Amino acid sequence: MTASTNAPATLRLLAVHAHPDDESSKGAATMAMYAAAGVEVMVATCTDGSRGDIQNPAVEGEPHPKRDMAGARRLEMDQAAKVLGIKQRWLGFTDSGLPEGDPLPPLPAGSFAVQPLERAAAPLVRLVRDFKPQVIVSYDENGGYPHPDHIMAHRVAVEAFAAAGDPSRYPDAGAAWEPSKLYYDRAFSPDRFRALHFALEEAGLQSPYAQRLAAWLETDAEGHTPPQGAHATTTQIDCGDFFEARDDALRAHRTQVDPLGFFFAVSAEMQRRVWPWEDYSLIESRVPAELPEKDLFAGLR
Repeated sequence: MTASTNAPATLRLLAVHAHPDDESSKGAATMAMYAAAGVEVMVATCTDGSRGDIQNPAVEGEPHPKRDMAGARRLEMDQAAKVLGIKQRWLGFTDSGLPEGDPLPPLPAGSFAVQPLERAAAPLVRLVRDFKPQVIVSYDENGGYPHPDHIMAHRVAVEAFAAAGDPSRYPDAGAAWEPSKLYYDRAFSPDRFRALHFALEEAGLQSPYAQRLAAWLETDAEGHTPPQGAHATTTQIDCGDFFEARDDALRAHRTQVDPLGFFFAVSAEMQRRVWPWEDYSLIESRVPAELPEKDLFAGLR
């Protein structure tokens, strides 16, 4: 395998997300912190979010998302990217939706999650070769949670990390570029939710996390483990000063995020005191790595 050896003039981070709004609920403060420090940060958004339901009661009567959900979410994504100080690229796939029912219905024909892997990964390989990130961040095998688009986003991120540096693969997707580190985001880390839960209770405030924590403590007869249990946290990014930017980016996604909802149950001030980090698992590194880490670019600076 031969890849480009011309290192970019600056550090670059690529975060791969399934839908517009995912970038603001997973790793947003990390991205804002790095962008403010001069790192070039790019979000690859795999789908258009067109099958998302309106989650914010204040938006339910507005005509734009009812008429054109994808268009409304494109405007929201533009605003969130401005808040975080990052770049963003659409990979061009159609939202698969979240199937419901028993048995589950088939996913829509032509949607992201039903694409052959090479077709789904090709735009991301092209973006990696064009943007030249040293670090890629995406979801674990469960997608962070088992939405079919999140699982496919995981698959295409792993595929792009493996293939982008090999000129024999995806030969029509530009000159080879080999990224150095692959991380999985741990936004749903049970340790974080547990710390926030107890902090709320100690302050005499109601916690919205009790039911979720109880579910995570259970294992079923088949031995299934709590979400994101397969990969330990290796890397914590101290980004508490950017929690307000993260919250503002979340609020930009008006169709999907209720400003009175779950994401805002704990004040930024309390989070800085209790858990001022965002958590990641280092999955593969092509440079020497010493764990635990405090920097996604450890070994690259």
